[in-house]
Amino acid sequence: MITSFGTALVALMAVGYLQPKRRITWDRLKRDAGEITFLFEDEDLVDATDEARNFLAKGPETLPAWPRFLSLLASSFPDIGARVSRLAEVGVLEMRARDGTSRLEAEWKAGLARFSLHEGEDAEPAEYDNFSVVAMAEELEVLRAVVDDAPVLAWREDEDGQVTWANGAYIDLLYRMHPDRTTLTWPLPRAFAHTFFDCEADIVHRVSVTVPYIEQVIWYDCMTRPAGSEALVFATPADRLVQAERSRIEFLQTLTKTFADLPTGLAVFDRNRQLALFNPALTDLSALEPQFLSSRPTLVAFLDHLREAQRMPEPKDYKSWRKSIAQLESAASEGMHQEIWSLPTGQTYRITGQPHPDGAIAFLFEDISAEMSLTRRFRSELEMGQAVVDSLDEAIAVFAHTGSMVLCNRAYQDLWGCDLTTSLSDVTVQDAVRDWSALCADDALWNRATRFLSGQEDRRPWSIEIQSPAHGQVSCRFAPVAGGATLAGFKTSKAVVEGASPGAAQTVSA
Repeated sequence: MITSFGTALVALMAVGYLQPKRRITWDRLKRDAGEITFLFEDEDLVDATDEARNFLAKGPETLPAWPRFLSLLASSFPDIGARVSRLAEVGVLEMRARDGTSRLEAEWKAGLARFSLHEGEDAEPAEYDNFSVVAMAEELEVLRAVVDDAPVLAWREDEDGQVTWANGAYIDLLYRMHPDRTTLTWPLPRAFAHTFFDCEADIVHRVSVTVPYIEQVIWYDCMTRPAGSEALVFATPADRLVQAERSRIEFLQTLTKTFADLPTGLAVFDRNRQLALFNPALTDLSALEPQFLSSRPTLVAFLDHLREAQRMPEPKDYKSWRKSIAQLESAASEGMHQEIWSLPTGQTYRITGQPHPDGAIAFLFEDISAEMSLTRRFRSELEMGQAVVDSLDEAIAVFAHTGSMVLCNRAYQDLWGCDLTTSLSDVTVQDAVRDWSALCADDALWNRATRFLSGQEDRRPWSIEIQSPAHGQVSCRFAPVAGGATLAGFKTSKAVVEGASPGAAQTVSA
């Protein structure tokens, strides 16, 4: 089990501060050529041989000298932390690597710690290919640069939760979390309170850390992979994703608050045709319980409950009702779709369906019972007014201020032999005057009538008597009515026989 190297460092620092400070140079210590030897004072590397510096350069560049030195030896000397912590007491230590290929000699003298790394006595000499060594060194340098420069946190944890290796992004995060520190201990501090050694592989865990002073919360999505007896953890930044999810939730809450005050019922079904969103007005219009709506029913179940609550038209048979549901869903998913539901309760609903992104469908439920009642009453009044006008003997035509005919009675249609109720084209003042000119060839009269009906003349009423060969004496009057409209009335001394053609001479005395 790997123990804490921080204990060793604290012990070395404590003894170093108790003893007088005096620096020993390599001239006063034995220095053999080719030897891997380090000299530390507290956490500072005082001196090292060339081979030692080459060895130290193989460690993580983002770590200071002391943690880097310990990280390089941790795999070969698992108990180095516990042994080095007693160096100031025993003065001299000798440790062998667990694979027996090397040994480490440590010596404490005058506040300085001297470490020498030697090949093991039982190690067999190895033959190296210089080209292979250079290639491996270049590949190692490239891989180390890629790992340290990657914008992804990567580290290894043992079963005790200790960080045994980390890349540059992880170490940068530690410095941001501990801005008062000028160096780091080994094993490295934990950036996250959560341990990932026992986590299931490839399962994403979202965790956060807080940066001091600015109180900034940083979010990461962490994923674990097994690495021998340890766990390799990768953490990708998730700030933008968290912010997007938070914005989506806030936007959804805003929409919910907005929809809560709408009198129109709203039901949004996702691509799976399950109810994803509804407002309180829907519960009133549908007569469905909020508990049922909150259970996210399907569209078919929703409409089925509407039918049971008598909030949709009763179908003639169940098969046709199911078919109508499919047609409603298909029409709403392809574009704007509207239906008018006359309910058995006497109410009238307008159902509007329209597609939404990702295959969702939104349905709007509006109670238009008052609107339909008003429309029916207005239509009844129009029909009554038309019936009253049709009962008059005088032929009447009303023109809007735009010059189009908006009303005429049955006597007018009988007089001029036309059926304007089924005509799709507008009848203008000019068209009507062209028919009236058959009464007499008085251009001045009909020009004046055209100007009056078109709003180009004084709106004071006037009348005139005309002698017509076909209709006898005709009383013509022109008068203004409300809204800028004008009225033209004709009363003849002879009445056209009902069903006669316009040019027929069949007449009777009025």
